[in-house]
Amino acid sequence: MFSIFLKEINSFFSSLIGYVVISIFLIVMGLMMFVFPNYSILNSKFASLDQLFSMAPFIFMFLIPAVTMRSLAEEQQAGTIELLTTRPVSDLQIIMGKYLACLTLVVFALVPTILYYWTVYELGSPKGNLDSGAIGGSYIGLVFLAAAFVAIGIFASALTNNQIVAFILASFLCFVFHWGFLAISNLPSFVGKIDSIVQMLGVDYHYESMSRGVLDTRDIIYFFSLIAFFIALTLAVLQRRKW
Repeated sequence: MFSIFLKEINSFFSSLIGYVVISIFLIVMGLMMFVFPNYSILNSKFASLDQLFSMAPFIFMFLIPAVTMRSLAEEQQAGTIELLTTRPVSDLQIIMGKYLACLTLVVFALVPTILYYWTVYELGSPKGNLDSGAIGGSYIGLVFLAAAFVAIGIFASALTNNQIVAFILASFLCFVFHWGFLAISNLPSFVGKIDSIVQMLGVDYHYESMSRGVLDTRDIIYFFSLIAFFIALTLAVLQRRKW
């Protein structure tokens, strides 16, 4: 598994993929936070990073599928997936190696955003007037969100050998699991009945809970369950060739 992880990381940074992903994320977030007047923290009356944590899921919905779309689809298209299976690694190790490599790349993209925290910290009046606990919880929630989206992206990549199809499918599934359940819960047939239960099935409910700085065990269990669910589906898709 570790060799596959290193191979994927090297492929990201030996080409433009890794640099482009990190650059696009930082440029878009920088524009949102400091340039566009409707979102800029410079026009806000409060020192916070709410713009970062509210916009990041939307950006991740397209950025993460762009990272994961090649992980298994390219292997199937090139026929190298069969070569991988002849090596002394299980299907689960192949999946986890690629999964961890994609997640690591996304985390690398998040690390430079600490500069945004420092900027807001310095601009606060008085300096340092920030809710650091909520910001820390939001970062943890964002990592869990990214981990869930990566699992969805890997699953979509396993379903097809076409990278564009994998990208579109992953983006759609990320949208459904993040905002779809919230939209469904607002339907008249659910409002006042089981709307809260439907909302709890979506990623947004648990992400928002973590963004308040409260690390609830139920939210952590939800994300681990969602990740394990899509990893298991991916494993089933890979093993169907043996059936």
